[in-house]
Amino acid sequence: MKEIIWHGRGGQGAFTAARLLGEAYSLRENTFVLAFPSFGPERRGAPIRAFTKLDTKPIGNRSEIAKADYSIFLDDTLFSEQALDELKPDGKILLNTKAKIDNERVITIDGDSIAEKYLGLPITNTILLGALAAVSRIITLDDLTEAVKQSMPPRLHEKNLAAVRAAYEEAGK
Repeated sequence: MKEIIWHGRGGQGAFTAARLLGEAYSLRENTFVLAFPSFGPERRGAPIRAFTKLDTKPIGNRSEIAKADYSIFLDDTLFSEQALDELKPDGKILLNTKAKIDNERVITIDGDSIAEKYLGLPITNTILLGALAAVSRIITLDDLTEAVKQSMPPRLHEKNLAAVRAAYEEAGK
């Protein structure tokens, strides 16, 4: 099973990203997905976590993820070195930041700049999904493109798909 933890703030789309990842993965045959949020007070800007579990057999464990294959931070103010504790031995962190982190387990991408260029808004959820597709190979760019087309309103397709492709290319370098 692949397990992904999403860290964000209310309004940044962490749960939407968790669902989109699941939808992209479920386009393949014989796949099972579980995506769910975890948050305290429901207000814009409050820290939230979301979870995605992906497997080729039914997923019976519906609890939060303790150790992840990937931990994704939409907001770098939520990141600390302690985040490494929530990873499996080969796990990686994907961090939206302009900063450089000197740790081979932390992959950084300037998602805010990509979001500004393609979306005109500081919403990085689909951008981090594109980066995850590039670094993890859990899903393909085609899977993600189809999930965006199936799940998002048509007026959002062009901008989000351009942002996804830009992030995919940036993270795949």
